[in-house]
Amino acid sequence: MLAPVVHILPLTTIRRERLLPVSGRVVARLDQKVSPVDVVADANLGQHHILVDVARLLGITPDKADGLIQCKIGERLTTNQLIAQIPGLISHPVQSPNDGRVVAVGGGQVLMEIGDIIFELRASIPGIVTRLIPDRGVEITANGTLIQGVWGNDRVDLGLLLPAPQLNSPGDVLEASQLDISLRGAILLAGHCSDPNTLQAADELPLRGLILGSISPDLLPLATQARFPIVVTDGFGNHPMNPMAYKLLITNTKREVALNSAPYNHYSGTRPEIIIPLPLSQPLPQARDTDVFSSGQQVRICRNPNIFEVGTLTNLLSGLTVFPSGLSLPAADVLLESGQKVVVPLVNLEVLG
Repeated sequence: MLAPVVHILPLTTIRRERLLPVSGRVVARLDQKVSPVDVVADANLGQHHILVDVARLLGITPDKADGLIQCKIGERLTTNQLIAQIPGLISHPVQSPNDGRVVAVGGGQVLMEIGDIIFELRASIPGIVTRLIPDRGVEITANGTLIQGVWGNDRVDLGLLLPAPQLNSPGDVLEASQLDISLRGAILLAGHCSDPNTLQAADELPLRGLILGSISPDLLPLATQARFPIVVTDGFGNHPMNPMAYKLLITNTKREVALNSAPYNHYSGTRPEIIIPLPLSQPLPQARDTDVFSSGQQVRICRNPNIFEVGTLTNLLSGLTVFPSGLSLPAADVLLESGQKVVVPLVNLEVLG
């Protein structure tokens, strides 16, 4: 059975495609060094669309109207600019109702995009542009530490990684009283946050970013509105950060770290990510997003009753195991860090590595 993998890697090669939602303009250059906040491509996003039915306005068939339409896809039209007309002494011109861009022509009709919003696509990770994707975006390659999380508030930034004051273990709670002017502009590492005053104080400093092991669910609306990126590595409720991620982060404090707190997307595989750029003599193979369950793997349980606990998969059980719920599922023995041995359905496990 294939296992989802959450990457927590001390040194790896990271490749990410950054793509526009629509066709646009790539502004980055091949081999350009970029930071997470650099714009690599942009595009015009129309606010709404207008359909100009040329055939109906002229009272002719769509095929005849197609032969009279004078604009092309991608062309920008101004208000009252001629779109089509029947030749002759008495013409009935069809004109553009607004300034806009032609996005489709056919069937005797013209579809216009009205109103422009410039969408800027940022690199999101620090690295080198290794491939240009015409009209859509780029591929960026980076080397360093990679830690993926479970929740993010869709922000990007770069800063110096500092531990929260009084952070002695991966489950320590971050309090508003710990935040002072010395942390301004830092990306802060902490265990758990449950107080809205703490997030408000962090926003007022302001921080460049916040890495948490867990966060109280009722803080999510406030965390979503924060101006800086927030990455939660493990989950919701009061749970300590997994020891693999905590050890990597605590040993890399006072290094520059990049946060891309993109929300987790089950279908695309996108996760919020923490990247610590590190030198590498030669590229390593890119880490796989899926693996096959096997003994010895570090795993995290993603369902109750042992949700977010980390352990070692010690044995894949043969056949199907019947659980108290009445379901029969493939399962494995997992030795938790507490020393407890539990039987967990494979569907409730994800591999850390």
